[in-house]
Amino acid sequence: MAGLRILFLGDLVGAVGMALAARWLPSLVEKHSIDAVIINGENIAAKGRGIHPKDADALFKLGAKVITTGNHIWALKEIYPYINEHPNLIRPANFPDGAPGKGFVTVEIKGTMVTVINAMGRTFFRETLNCPFKKVDEIIAGVRMKSNIIFVDFHAEATSEKTAMGFYLDGKVSAVVGTHSHVQTADERVLPAGTAYITDVGSAGARNSCLGVEAKTIISRYLTQLPATFAVDLNPPYQLNGVVVDIDRMTGKANSIERIFIVDDQRI
Repeated sequence: MAGLRILFLGDLVGAVGMALAARWLPSLVEKHSIDAVIINGENIAAKGRGIHPKDADALFKLGAKVITTGNHIWALKEIYPYINEHPNLIRPANFPDGAPGKGFVTVEIKGTMVTVINAMGRTFFRETLNCPFKKVDEIIAGVRMKSNIIFVDFHAEATSEKTAMGFYLDGKVSAVVGTHSHVQTADERVLPAGTAYITDVGSAGARNSCLGVEAKTIISRYLTQLPATFAVDLNPPYQLNGVVVDIDRMTGKANSIERIFIVDDQRI
């Protein structure tokens, strides 16, 4: 039986990220024989922060099976009722009880049940969150009987926390991919017990920017320490980052993980 092949796209930033996904998804799915697409969409709103219901609808229409998020999930209030009504849009599972939506979802992908978990790190974040390690363990225990393929988006700042999560979950889940920092790391590998891992998948946005935002604004903020309104950088070249994870359907262990790094010069 062929492995289950999942394409995960890192943080999509604003209209640029949306346009890049629309432009490249069909060819990526065909080239890599993809069975399902997961996208981190927490920065997909036009201003690069949060996700609006119309953005989520657009990502689902493009072919996303599940949309994961992170610390910016609550930036737009319109998403509160939407996330309760659309279980395939998930938020970090370790937000306190009472937060809208859920932190995981189990979906059927070509006859195989797959659970996607979203968790968020605690190092360098202002939010008060439950322990992501314990929360992911709790979810795994609840879904293991119906799903042996488990894919984790760990949205965290510190590389040490991401690496720790990878080794903590090695052998327990099929993949742990890091998001949030928007900078793709070159440490993709299958860990000793069979879990695919990368510290950060990267992002989709302007290549010559500060994480998708106009660099001049970020530089000014560092120089002056004054608040500033961020603007998504719309200028080419662009980059689209992701990973393809091939997973054994029977064992739930990863066969391989491959980085995707596309540079696109065509103006959006």
